[in-house]
Amino acid sequence: MTDPLKLQLQLLPQEPGVYQYYDKEDKILYVGKAKNLKKRVSSYFTKNHDNAKTGVLVKKICSVKHIVVATETDALLLENNLIKKYQPRYNVLLKDGKTYPWICIKKEAFPRVFSTRRVIKDGSEYFGPYTSIKTVRTLLDLIKGLYPLRTCNYQLSNENISSGKFKVCLEYHLKNCKGACEGLQTEQTYNAQIIAIREILKGNFKDSLHSFKKLMNTYAENLQFEDAQRIKEKVEVLENYQSKSTIVNPKISNVDVFSIVSDESYGYINFLQISYGSIIRSHTLELKKKLEETDKELLELGITEIRTRFHSESKELYVPFAVNLGDELKLTIPKLGDKKHILDLSIRNAKYFRMERFKQVKITDPERHSNRMMKQMKKDLRLHEEPRHIECFDNSNIQGTHPVAACVVFKNGKPSKKDYRHFNIKTVEGPDDFASMEEVVYRRYKRLLDEEQPLPQLIIIDGGKGQLSSSLKSLDALGLRGKIAIIGIAKRLEELFYPDDKYPLYLDKKSETLKVIQHLRNEAHRFGIEHHRNRRSKTALQTELETINGVGEKTIVELMKAFKSVKRIKLATLEELQKVVGLSKAQKIYQEFH
Repeated sequence: MTDPLKLQLQLLPQEPGVYQYYDKEDKILYVGKAKNLKKRVSSYFTKNHDNAKTGVLVKKICSVKHIVVATETDALLLENNLIKKYQPRYNVLLKDGKTYPWICIKKEAFPRVFSTRRVIKDGSEYFGPYTSIKTVRTLLDLIKGLYPLRTCNYQLSNENISSGKFKVCLEYHLKNCKGACEGLQTEQTYNAQIIAIREILKGNFKDSLHSFKKLMNTYAENLQFEDAQRIKEKVEVLENYQSKSTIVNPKISNVDVFSIVSDESYGYINFLQISYGSIIRSHTLELKKKLEETDKELLELGITEIRTRFHSESKELYVPFAVNLGDELKLTIPKLGDKKHILDLSIRNAKYFRMERFKQVKITDPERHSNRMMKQMKKDLRLHEEPRHIECFDNSNIQGTHPVAACVVFKNGKPSKKDYRHFNIKTVEGPDDFASMEEVVYRRYKRLLDEEQPLPQLIIIDGGKGQLSSSLKSLDALGLRGKIAIIGIAKRLEELFYPDDKYPLYLDKKSETLKVIQHLRNEAHRFGIEHHRNRRSKTALQTELETINGVGEKTIVELMKAFKSVKRIKLATLEELQKVVGLSKAQKIYQEFH
């Protein structure tokens, strides 16, 4: 650490703020927030970092700048803005969201309501931004069906209207507009519609439903049944839209819900905005990790980014665990009831988004998919290195006959079928799974060592502790114990057994790591059964021919070479058989099958 840098660290205040790291070329490396600038920044230089990237970052730091702010909330917002402005190399990547659609209520006489992607500070009201144009269109169609509004861009001042400057258009005759341009609708009644529309855009359907139902009953009492039916249809449209969007207690209003799902490389933060029990917005943000940030750090950053992007002013947040967002916000960590239900829904949305991203990446960027999966497997299985090369063994000795074993090979998480191998058990008498596994593992790795072939990073044994112990004997004999990771998987509960560990490891049933292991195990089982079936079939067919008097092994080989299968031998004519084995043997074979 250089002397100028030491001095900068000593002069840091013990106040909340934002710090920025710069390299020798005065290029910004990293932006971070801190409740206490001196403590947070000093910690980078006073402890050993397990993460290599953090160590590299610290070595590159030549100077530190800081900005003191009043509160932690201000620090969060400032950090967010600086990251987006400078995009430092070691920060989570954030993208600006300037092209999201909004719904605008224009500031003018007889306001228009329309969608736009440009927010102009002219006093108009903007609702959004929405993450889907489909949502915007649905809302606008709903509003248009409920309230006739003008779509023209006339300047409808009292002077222009009274002078008869404008004439009603087709929209009036289609009953989509009430003709405000000719003074056929008062500004007071039009603005009453705007007030109702504003509430709908906020997620409050109650007032509109109440007024429509009241109007419907009035028409019915006055025997105006056609008008009553028209209003009833509007009520049904509104109730149908509300039922689709209402998923929790309507008393839950003006609340932001956040959850996070993460893996080794990325964090996925879902945001649900709740108003009167309805989800009025849903968005998931993908954050790429740079320094193995914790879920807490990612969630804090994601919440700040999303609330800034969508201009959220909600004072209450539902979150899965405690986060530091300042004292201005009320944080709730739901445990049960409607609040927990909505948080679970947010988590499910984050998981679905993550799953979809995996599918996209698998197709568009297989290398990234493979790298991420290998990192995850290394972490889940507690390995010292990524299992780029995995081999899985399975025994097959159905009814104790023809004992065989299979070895399947996966490279970078995918089957490498050209490397599959099957084994006929040679040294074991009878159905002995443990001894068979010991023999096969020994033969496999003895050969790889002799031929100087690359060894796998992980061996998976299909079986429990017994098969694992037998395999370890072979690795001991070859001097490979500790050089290759080895685990056993028991079929019933998907338990993973490790050498010298009496307690099994249980993976999440939906985890990718377990899915890869199950795929390996199933492939080994399929490949082993296929080889076992072929052996039994071949033996059975050969036995059928051997029972014929005068037909020996040499004759059977000649017949199989010529006809390829016993079925064809059975269907062959006497002349065809005679060409291969002569008349005498041909007659015996022909008589046997005919």
